[in-house]
Amino acid sequence: MITDAGSFGKAIRDRRKHLGYTQAFLSEVSGFSVSFISDLENGKSTVELGKAICLANLLGLDCSLTPRGGS
Repeated sequence: MITDAGSFGKAIRDRRKHLGYTQAFLSEVSGFSVSFISDLENGKSTVELGKAICLANLLGLDCSLTPRGGS
C-alpha cells in the first residue's frame, strides 16, 4: 500500500530492479533525468506528480485511488 512519498518511491525502485533496469537506462527511455529518478525512488516529496505517474506507468504499474473501507 502506498501511504507516502517514501513508499511510492520504494515501489518504483523495487519494480525497476525487478525488471533489471538501471536508473540510467530508465532515464534514456523516459527522458527524465537520473537525478529525478533517484529523488523519486528516495521518497523526495517535491517531485512532479505527473512525471512520477508517467514513470510508474512506463514500468507497468497502475496507479489508482480507491476509497478506504470499500465504500
